[in-house]
Amino acid sequence: MKKLTGSKSLSLLILALFMVMLTACGGEDAGGSTEGDGDGGEGVKSVKMVLNWFPKSQHGGIYAAAEKGIFEENGLDVTLEPGGPQVSAIQIVSSGSAEFGLVHADQMVIAKNQGIDLVAVATAMQGSPQAFVFHEGAGIEDFEDLNGRDVYIQPGITYWEFLKSKYDLSGVNEMAYNGQYANFMNDKDAVSQSFLTSEPFMLENQGIANETMLISDSGYDPYNVVLFVTKKYLEENEETVQKMVTAFVDGWNEYKNSSEEINEVIHELNPDLSLESLQFETETQAEFIYEGDAAEHGVGYMSEERWTTLKDQLLDLGLLEEDFDANEIFTTKFIK
Repeated sequence: MKKLTGSKSLSLLILALFMVMLTACGGEDAGGSTEGDGDGGEGVKSVKMVLNWFPKSQHGGIYAAAEKGIFEENGLDVTLEPGGPQVSAIQIVSSGSAEFGLVHADQMVIAKNQGIDLVAVATAMQGSPQAFVFHEGAGIEDFEDLNGRDVYIQPGITYWEFLKSKYDLSGVNEMAYNGQYANFMNDKDAVSQSFLTSEPFMLENQGIANETMLISDSGYDPYNVVLFVTKKYLEENEETVQKMVTAFVDGWNEYKNSSEEINEVIHELNPDLSLESLQFETETQAEFIYEGDAAEHGVGYMSEERWTTLKDQLLDLGLLEEDFDANEIFTTKFIK
């Protein structure tokens, strides 16, 4: 898959001149990317970050850090690698093929159960925008109202296991979610998994008036778009991790004021998303990024209480074989 590297300009002319300069200096890699934590110049570290999906507004702070020179100001040369349905940031980072990755918090906890020691160093979202979407006027007010309906859900998705353990959902007709909404749109009683920040907008544009219900209303609310590294990398590269966390937080604060400009960059990288849909995502995700604990402690903040709650929920579901101290899987040491 094509690698996306952060730079202050997307100008082809500047890129061409840059290539000429590098050739004159000995033909170094113009992308500035490496497979490890290398030296990208005097005092500059070259690192790779694997996103949790294709470029979206949920990565706005990261692209702001790239476009506004925040990575460079912190001595970092960052290669951004898109995620996708066949891309596992956890596998890539744990194998040493990248230094940083983005995931949902519950994915990290389950990975620890599988013997993969990861550490969360910051989070973009204080809560999860995962939600159910259904037709307007469907009469769904609580999770038990899903009974008697076709519910399109990804097999094995963690929050569905939590919901089934907390509510009587024995009357639900589980349908495998495949990312398509044609069957949902043709069935007024159907329900589908979604993200509050994207699918409702897409459905409205196709003439499907809809309502949503956040999964977090059930009490299951993991951090989302979590920046992580391996425990080993953290122990050996604290200075680089500090630089990345600082740039990550500053990037999200910058994105708050320059989202329209950064969304144009994201649109160029992922033209399947319209500028209108990116703006909708920006607006709806703002409360998850800048409110909650972030309003008091700043963007990126995480708490021991939240991680412990998540770990205990997964333990109660039988998805973890052994208990552990939540402090083993996250740190706020690098958040100013």
